[in-house]
Amino acid sequence: MTPAIQQSAQFACSPKQLFEMYMDSAKHTAATGSPARISRKVGGTFTAFDGKLLGRNLLIVPDRMIVQAWRSAGWKRGDQDSIVVLAFSKIADGSQVDLLHVDVPEHDHEGVTKGWRKFYWEPWEQYVAEKTRAKRKTARA
Repeated sequence: MTPAIQQSAQFACSPKQLFEMYMDSAKHTAATGSPARISRKVGGTFTAFDGKLLGRNLLIVPDRMIVQAWRSAGWKRGDQDSIVVLAFSKIADGSQVDLLHVDVPEHDHEGVTKGWRKFYWEPWEQYVAEKTRAKRKTARA
């Protein structure tokens, strides 16, 4: 069994905005720069990164938590689904997402660990910054 992947990232926006960036297909696509289709229902399916990630929703607590059965399309047929838990909380300067990702196969553990930062936290930070700049620009006009 591989070790759990645990990461936290902070953003200058609300927990609701982070939750929506993940659960809203259009926002997920815009924030990551890659096609995503995500059901908002428990038991519903999702795909992200043009089908490279896929799975189903196990638990959704609006604006607070998402639990998914999650796998990479590149995993071996015999690899079990991993479990992703994303928890969103308010902090002093915005919000924080806490990730717990378990049961990632050994052959992709390092890639998935790095992938969360590269494909989610860094693009989300840019997306939030762009939205903030656009809001300020509109407010000045």
